[in-house]
Amino acid sequence: METAWMAVTAVWSWIMEHLIYINLIFSIIIVFFQRRDPKSVWTWLMVLYFIPIFGFVFYLLLGQDMGKSKMFRVKEVEDRVYFTVRGQEEFLKSHDTSLESHLSRDYEDLVLYNLETSGAVLTIDNTVRIFTDGEAKYTDLRNELRKADRFIHLQYYIIKDDELFDSISPILAERARAGVEVRILCDGMGGRFMPKKKWEELKQCGVKVGIFFPPILGRLQLRMNYRNHRKIVVIDNKVGYVGGFNIGREYISRDPKFGYWRDTHLKLTGGSVLSLQIRFALDWNYAAGENLFKDMRYFETGVDLFRLDQVDPDIHPLGIQIIASGPDAVSRQIRDNYIRLFAKARDHIYIQTPYFVPDDAVLSALSMAARSGVDVRLMIPCKPDHPFVYWATYSYVGDLLSAGARCYTYENGFLHAKGVMTDGRVCSYGTANMDIRSFELNFEVNAVIYDEETTKELENIFIEDLKLCKEITREDYASRDLWIRVKEQCSRLLSPLL
Repeated sequence: METAWMAVTAVWSWIMEHLIYINLIFSIIIVFFQRRDPKSVWTWLMVLYFIPIFGFVFYLLLGQDMGKSKMFRVKEVEDRVYFTVRGQEEFLKSHDTSLESHLSRDYEDLVLYNLETSGAVLTIDNTVRIFTDGEAKYTDLRNELRKADRFIHLQYYIIKDDELFDSISPILAERARAGVEVRILCDGMGGRFMPKKKWEELKQCGVKVGIFFPPILGRLQLRMNYRNHRKIVVIDNKVGYVGGFNIGREYISRDPKFGYWRDTHLKLTGGSVLSLQIRFALDWNYAAGENLFKDMRYFETGVDLFRLDQVDPDIHPLGIQIIASGPDAVSRQIRDNYIRLFAKARDHIYIQTPYFVPDDAVLSALSMAARSGVDVRLMIPCKPDHPFVYWATYSYVGDLLSAGARCYTYENGFLHAKGVMTDGRVCSYGTANMDIRSFELNFEVNAVIYDEETTKELENIFIEDLKLCKEITREDYASRDLWIRVKEQCSRLLSPLL
């Protein structure tokens, strides 16, 4: 024992004697071996400086760039989506009348951009129902689950073992016993407190369970910085859900810590559901090792929903693109889509987000819009669920106020809605927050909706929410005390890691 202790002491002494050289090597690895945003590099170098050796361990756990590797490459879907995307691009570019009867010409360039960067095909045969209350959303979901006769694909970032899951799991088990294929996909971090016993009980009923980036050795999570933040449900390719609600008692306003939980979730029908199904299948293939694209039954709808020249002229067109982003992608599709929406706005931009930690491009786009006379309004929570992120958010609020934007805190509980509305014409809602984590580190999915009726409905909800908000004026912001300013600046320095 004494010999072992002497060996450990000798190793530690050697490390301390050569600390400057070890840190130099680690710094070279961070700077030169991976292409990263300069702000992120400087932040990690600061961590390494203040926490030698252990800072690099944190980097290995939290800061690894995934190399933009194509984690979800599946030959069967790549070919199909490629030809669909090319076909839509040719249609949009070759028609003089364009989609004017279905989609404003003003947004054709945005449609083309999303097609080109993320393969987000446009569908225009959709319907949308908006949920802002968890009880209403989950009541509707349970009703739709009971109707399933082919398959249920359910994906959430967080699934907790509480009364909400207990109200859903018996339906899933019953449908599985009845011959319906049921798959549940959960993030390894978000589902870390779900007992394995619960998953085993569902598996015994025929439910298939997949864990995205599962922990090893109990709860050790080596990829904890990369989270699958998507919330997708697809039922029989007829109905789909996407938005901010996870599965946990707080999301139905039963956690006293948060009070009323104000969120936004969308229920979709039409071709957009097939786009959600493709997104789920790609995630499922990676997590569970089952290639759903080998069985096209999961993608059959009876008609080619992606043919823009075969839309029923008698229906009210409602255009939707499902866009996804993640650390495996080359570009930051959701962030870039936001920037494009901000640049095209002429009258107003309304934003709801629980976390506002933008990168320079997003902050510049919003600031320029505000200074150009666009009515920019940001709504954030009045209370933090992640303190560092909250104080970083408050720091960036000051930048918007200086540019002439108006900012509000939602005072009726906790605001978790994630969306952008512009000019009463186009909106983007889904799982992505307005922060660097969602832009670069999380796997996210949003619905971009080209429909005035839906956008105005969401904007009316936003205006009603303003009645429950407190405006942060420039005077309020300037009068905050020293301790708040210190917390803001410290959190802002760490923003690339949050």
